[in-house]
Amino acid sequence: MLLTFLTGMGTGGGLIIAIGAQNAFVLSQGVRKNHYILIPLICAVCDAILVAIGVAGVGTFIASSKLLSQVAGMGGAAFLFCYGVSSFRSAIKGAHLEANQKTETSLKAAVLTTLAVTLLNPHVYIDTILLLGSIAGQFQAPGHLVFGAGAATASFIWFFTLSLASRLLAPLFRKEHSWRILDTLVGMVMWAIAFSVLKTSLSA
Repeated sequence: MLLTFLTGMGTGGGLIIAIGAQNAFVLSQGVRKNHYILIPLICAVCDAILVAIGVAGVGTFIASSKLLSQVAGMGGAAFLFCYGVSSFRSAIKGAHLEANQKTETSLKAAVLTTLAVTLLNPHVYIDTILLLGSIAGQFQAPGHLVFGAGAATASFIWFFTLSLASRLLAPLFRKEHSWRILDTLVGMVMWAIAFSVLKTSLSA
């Protein structure tokens, strides 16, 4: 069972470590010292729930609905595009971070934005419900549950490591050009994912 758990951790970690909307958002908010514990917790919990759904076999139903896939894809692409615009505006405006300074972002706004970045991105469902769910199905009970637990554990480890480690970069972001670079990269990632999602949705 330990090997199955570690296989789940390795597979889940391999899927979430790649640069994506969630990672870019968690990184940028961690540097800003903005709800740097709550935001990765929400991302990890959402991943765990989606993995559980995938392990339960729901992914097959979602994949079979062309209309649902297209609607979800276009909605997610629209949100990611708008968030990218916001990041580019921040890059143009410029910013800096003084020692021990935190950004003024409400708890409600942080929670809603984190949920949107997580749940409006179809790639999250592909990675968790479809891919991890299908792989978990290859293990005999209760192996599929152990595999899912390993994948969920990888999410918790990764998101908290990313958020807490990003705080170490705070001194670098006392310089305005560092913020411009970060916000530009976040915007590019969001737009790249948005176009990828839209292309996939339209060709489905």
